[in-house]
Parts: sequence; structure tokens; C-alpha cells
Amino acid sequence: MSRNYESLHDPNAEYTMRELSAETMGTTGSRGGGRDVEITDVQTTMVDGNFPWTLVRVYTDAGVVGTGEAYWGAGVPELIERMKPFVIGENPLDIDRLYEHLIQKMSGEGSVEGVTVTAISGIEVALHDVAGKILDVPAYQLLGGKYRDKMRVYCDCHTEEEADPEACADEAERVVDELGYDALKFDLDVPSGFEKDRANRHLRPGEIRHKAEIVEKVTERVKDKADVAFDCHWTFSGGSAQRLADAIEEYDVWWLEDPVPPENLEVQEEVTKNTITPITVGENRYRVTELRRLIENQAVDIVAPDLPKVGGMRETRKIADVANQYYVPVAMHNVASPIATMAAAHVGTSVPNSLAIEYHSYELGWWEDLVEEDVIEDGYIEVPEKPGIGLTLDLDTVEEHMVEGETLFDPA
Repeated sequence: MSRNYESLHDPNAEYTMRELSAETMGTTGSRGGGRDVEITDVQTTMVDGNFPWTLVRVYTDAGVVGTGEAYWGAGVPELIERMKPFVIGENPLDIDRLYEHLIQKMSGEGSVEGVTVTAISGIEVALHDVAGKILDVPAYQLLGGKYRDKMRVYCDCHTEEEADPEACADEAERVVDELGYDALKFDLDVPSGFEKDRANRHLRPGEIRHKAEIVEKVTERVKDKADVAFDCHWTFSGGSAQRLADAIEEYDVWWLEDPVPPENLEVQEEVTKNTITPITVGENRYRVTELRRLIENQAVDIVAPDLPKVGGMRETRKIADVANQYYVPVAMHNVASPIATMAAAHVGTSVPNSLAIEYHSYELGWWEDLVEEDVIEDGYIEVPEKPGIGLTLDLDTVEEHMVEGETLFDPA
């Protein structure tokens, strides 16, 4: 039985003293210059990529349609459907007000963090695409202009023998020499054969030696041809993370990512401050309010927000601005389709402290077929000068790879 999430009853959404709709705020005057536009619909389609990407479309009465993307996960399309009545009739150019409007309206349903923020992120990215098209400017221009024409991409690498140090080194060499990337990342939370208990987060000495060997083999193989980061996926205890970070200090490690779970800021801070190995964290935090604590406590050397998860393009820009006050670079976590990947490139080019954007789909042969334009070339994204995000969905490819039971949204 299908449910109508659009009409769910929530007293918190129906009555709030901080009502930010255009009618309540009095922002209904004529704007002129083709800027009197209203949102008429919001639709989603989930694509079965290497992650189930939720693509979002915002439609307007001017015939201008914007495409965005929310971080993958169950419940995201339903939440977007739930929020549709809050934006219908609104002017899509009021991106910041509409973002705050949705945060407030969905406060009773979890907009402090989590999947509700993710759903709002997808709408927010689509609004930047709509606004750019209406104003005839690329999305980065809406964020203050650009510092660079191209954004560096780091390739998240995998191999069937992910626990074999030599196999990882072989793949690193191949990705650099054949695919043209000069920035890579490998997983360290892989089986070593020395594990005794997978639940207690403790690394035995043999496990640390094994992980250090992966780091040694990969970094020695590529040498100065590429920067290499290593991901732990928030797996280890504070003490084990510290010992691992110490064990790889002698190698040329770009960063060690998420060595401890995200909930305890004090443990994260302790690990970061007691090693010279750069520590990167951020993909499991939401909105600038959460990432601000990481940055201000100097619990992170490089911050890694995930744009379609953390709150969208402006929220990521706000995080970068806070990080810049502490001279902390931004390396955006990214497991998205070309849509959110390009949105990240627009944000990346608009901030001074941008380091790189992750690419997690190099093994997926049709990733770039999802759009009509080229996205990544020789390890870089050239930020487009076309209005909005600058990409055109190929609806035939979208339809071919939709999640089973999904419905294709209307064309632009």
C-alpha cells in the first residue's frame, strides 16, 4: 500500500513561531527581471549506482528545472515528499531562507542531524541549479566567485585483494599511470588475519604491522607521483588509532581518515593532537554546528564534509569558512553521482582552503554516462561556466539504472 508522505500530520511543522515562509516573512513583492518565479513541484528518482543515489528535481512555473542530489539512504525520497508542501509556491531564488525554512519545519522530525538533513541537502542543491539557470550564472557565482578553474579529484581505490599490500601498490600504480590521477585513497579497515574479536575496536600488534605495510608499499610505489590517503571508516578505539597513526608517521601519508567513531569528540581530539600523521574527519557530522566543534577544538587537521549529506552547498561553504579561520583545508568526502560531485566542485572552487574532492566510482563504467557532459579528465574537474550546476541528465541512462520499483521523474 502506497503512503502519501506529503500529507503527514506534524503539529511542529504546522505551528512554529519561527515560520519562514514567504507569506509570513512578507517577501512577496515583485522582483522584476524574470525573477518572479514559483516552485511548482519537487520529484525524486533513485538510481542504482555503486550507491543508491537519490536524484532530486525542482520544477518552476517559468519552465526552469533544477537537478540536485541527496546522499544515499533509505527514507530520503519519502522525506523529500514530506517537505514538498513547504516549498511549493516559494521563489527558488531564496535559497538560504528556504533551507532555514525546511530546517525549522522539519525540526520535530530530526533536522538537527541525520537523514532529514540529507533530504534537505538534495533540495538545496537543486535550488542552486534552478537559481543559476534563472540568473544565467554558474552555481559557484552564487557562492561568491571562484579561486580556481579546476578542482583536484582524489580516487578512492579498491582491489579484489584489498588486504594484500602488493596488490594495493599495483592498483595505486595503475590508477596513477593509466588513469591519470595524482591523488588516491585506500582502505585500512581490511582483514589482516590477526583479528581475534571484531567487536572490541582493539588492534593487535600484528594488525598494526599489516596496516603499516599497506601504507609502506603504496606510498613507496607511487612516491611523489601522487598523494595517498588511508581510510579507517571509524573502526578503532582511541588507543589503537593512536598506535596506528604513530606506526605510519614515517611514511608520506596525505591523511588518515576517520580512525575512531564520530560520537566522542574528546577521543577524536586526543588522537589528532598526539600524532604528526594528518587526521581527516567530517563525513559523519551534520551542518556547520557539528563540524564547527571539530574545527574549533582542533580535533581535525583536514575537514571532510559530504556535501549532499551535511546540508548542501551553502552549508558546506559555511563549514569551509569556519575551517579557514583555523587554517584547516577542506577535502570533500563524496560517494555521489556526477550531480553532487559537480555541486562539490562548484563549492570547492569558491573557497580558498579547498584541497580535493573524492571520486568513489572509477570501477563503475557508466558513472559519467548519467550526464551529457564530461566530468573528470586527468584527475581534475573543470568547473563549468554553464548556468547552474552545469550538467544535463541523460534520462535514458537514469531510467536504465533506476532502483527496482522506482519511477522516472518528469523531463526538464
